[in-house]
Amino acid sequence: MLQALGLGLAEETVYTALLARPTASAHDLARQTGLDEPETTRILLGLSSRGLVAVAAEAESGVPDPPGPPTPRYRLTPPSVALAPLLVEQRNALQRAETAFSMLTEQYRSTAAHPAGSVMEVVVGVEQVAHRFHQLQRGAQRELLVFLVGDPIAVPRADADASESSALDRGIDFRVVAAKDYLDGPDVGRDVREAIMAGLELRLVDSLPLKMVVSDRERAMVPLDMADSGDEPSAIVVHRSGLLTALVHLFEKEWAQARPLYATATGVRAEPAGDQQPTEGELEVLALLLAGVSDRRVASQLGLSIRTVERRTRRLMDLAGADSRLQLGWHAARAGWF
Repeated sequence: MLQALGLGLAEETVYTALLARPTASAHDLARQTGLDEPETTRILLGLSSRGLVAVAAEAESGVPDPPGPPTPRYRLTPPSVALAPLLVEQRNALQRAETAFSMLTEQYRSTAAHPAGSVMEVVVGVEQVAHRFHQLQRGAQRELLVFLVGDPIAVPRADADASESSALDRGIDFRVVAAKDYLDGPDVGRDVREAIMAGLELRLVDSLPLKMVVSDRERAMVPLDMADSGDEPSAIVVHRSGLLTALVHLFEKEWAQARPLYATATGVRAEPAGDQQPTEGELEVLALLLAGVSDRRVASQLGLSIRTVERRTRRLMDLAGADSRLQLGWHAARAGWF
């Protein structure tokens, strides 16, 4: 937790151990943390030199020293005072790094000696492809657009899910179009449901022409091999250009035609296709059900049998991909059935 502020793991261990005590000696903290006493003493001296801890006065400790030389006891400097400068320093360092990144990126793009390289680069090898994939996902600041097709080759699904979770935690607008065969893998339904619950927007199509990830409409990555042919995985990374614009346009076209997926209590369901709409008779049944009328009274008012009402209700739930009548009502309102 505090390593991002420049503290090592052992320093953080001692610091957090002291957090729960008014004062403590190196001997006390060594017993609590399992570190050697000499190492604990060295860490405390280092924390003291950085203003994170201070030597406590004897009156503060409330513990009388044994005979002999006094034993130093330490207390925390208030974290709001001691850690604030470290936080500011890290923020400033990050801002400087972002400025340098922007300058280097623009300089690279404007280099006349490499016009083709500024538009497209080829990445070869499992590690290199996986590294560039994570760079694109973790470097996104606004939006990620993804095509999912078949089984992963260079990037294991667990690693891709971790990058996905990181992007969702940062509030990235994350939209995915998946080919229906992508959902055939083990435990994919559960993982997809969790992602949708976390904010992922996912739509389903019968097939897609390629795998792809687009980051902030600034960069895209497309594998060069769609199937595991035995060759080393490779991909192209496309920077801002007419080709990138075409890839974004392709995504938006597939997105507009795809069927949305939404989470249910047990997994995910697809919205029905456009030609699968409820009949007028089914909507009559639904209107009465949503008004709180029982199945028996619906059958009586419409001159139907109970079995017909139940059959029409079941078909409506199948069309909506709903597991309950409450979900059916929500879908009917969302899909504009009335």
